[in-house]
Amino acid sequence: MSLYTTQSESFFMPFSDNTFCNFGFESTTAKGFGPYPTHEFGENGVLFFADCGVNPDPNSVELADIAIATADNFKNLIDKEPKVAMLSFSTKGSAKHKMLNKVIEAVDIVKQKRPDILIDGELQADAVLVESVCERKAPNSPIKGNANVLIFPDLNAGNIAYKLVERLAKAQAIGPIMQGLKRPMHDLSRGCKYMDVVYLTAISAFQ
Repeated sequence: MSLYTTQSESFFMPFSDNTFCNFGFESTTAKGFGPYPTHEFGENGVLFFADCGVNPDPNSVELADIAIATADNFKNLIDKEPKVAMLSFSTKGSAKHKMLNKVIEAVDIVKQKRPDILIDGELQADAVLVESVCERKAPNSPIKGNANVLIFPDLNAGNIAYKLVERLAKAQAIGPIMQGLKRPMHDLSRGCKYMDVVYLTAISAFQ
């Protein structure tokens, strides 16, 4: 586990050239999750965010892999059905831009590879978190405004959102939790608090 004195880049650098190939550094994704104080959103207040710390600009295949890994981790750690929302600035074609293509393609890839996962996109954040908004913007969405796994289109969006929710909503953010590895390995933010270390250590032991 990397603590708050280490930059993420220097933490991951030894693994980028397979120096520690026995560690199984095949793919990397990260997520942060935090119980919202009122338990209004997610699964009794728990939401998983991805990718919050590793992949700057994933393509559609990588985005699909992030969604699958995060859904599986949600199931393993929370023991509830993941409801995966692929986030964007558009909801079901409300906007047209090439940036949306990879999100739409990623949804199709996940449905093909893992039809057991409940997933929908492209969707705006309010449509996946508020049922009344979902009814207006995406009435046929299986998410129904009750998403508990949020997949962001790139690291800019994921990292900013995770830190805003932690600081402004005063949610307990836990992570980022590394995914796609054969053994537990995690990288804490340099802005972490002591309880962040406690929570992530507990998750590492569980894994």
